[in-house]
Amino acid sequence: MFEGFEQRRIAVVGAQINLVMAGSGPPLMLLHGYPQTHAMWHKIAPALAERFTVVVPDLRGYGDSSKPPAGDDYAGYSKRTMANDMVAVMDSLGFETWKQAGHDRGARVSYRMALDHKDRVEKLVIMDIVPTVDQYGWASSRKSAVAMYHWFFLAQPAPLPEKLIGSDPEFYLRWSMNSWGGNATAFTDEAMAEYVRCYSDPETIRATCDCYRAGATIDCEIDQASRDAGDMIECPSLILWGDRGGAWDTERTMKTWSKWAKDVRGQPVPGGHFLPEEAPDETLAAMLAFLL
Repeated sequence: MFEGFEQRRIAVVGAQINLVMAGSGPPLMLLHGYPQTHAMWHKIAPALAERFTVVVPDLRGYGDSSKPPAGDDYAGYSKRTMANDMVAVMDSLGFETWKQAGHDRGARVSYRMALDHKDRVEKLVIMDIVPTVDQYGWASSRKSAVAMYHWFFLAQPAPLPEKLIGSDPEFYLRWSMNSWGGNATAFTDEAMAEYVRCYSDPETIRATCDCYRAGATIDCEIDQASRDAGDMIECPSLILWGDRGGAWDTERTMKTWSKWAKDVRGQPVPGGHFLPEEAPDETLAAMLAFLL
């Protein structure tokens, strides 16, 4: 995976960020989601690198990035802190502005980045989420709450989820990814081996639980403060989601995002949650049509 990409490790406030990068065009950052690493972009990053300088990090707490303590209020894993990490990465690489794309947790970091650093993000691609404070609101139905069980399980106080997941981390990772996705064969052996390697580290399990604990607490508080202040994403934004029915219908999704972004468009792509791996061609086409 990532043949021809350069690996780097960049120091930011309180963490070390691992990344790979390639290309020579305008900068584009790709952020992964839970429970993955930068490897989730391996099917489309090489094609994007033909048009962009592609920067593909591991979020703090994930992959081969460092896993600092969360702090008593979980601010160490707030999406604001994680967005600041990525702004510092781009500063270190010499990029003043860039295009930003994120999936799942990485999408939450990405929209927070676009809200907090409006002068840095030129265009924004968000994959298979709605804002965190809205996502908890969607859990009001029985069906949605059952589907979102992991939001509540992973946010339980330490060490409950860590102990349970740690008894068989590979099983939990594979079961979660296969049940959230629409096609279990979409994950290559190389990518899955990388996910298993990283997720088998007890510190990764702890840090990623802290990421969800932050989501249930400080991230919702920050989102609510943005909403109360009337803060909105200024840059053009594209929302993509898996065409799996249920809650992810076009009207509801776009109505939610229109309250957060001034210039927003969106479309479904085939498959389940893991768009860049389940539908790489369609995801790449939608991204290029928007970003170029």
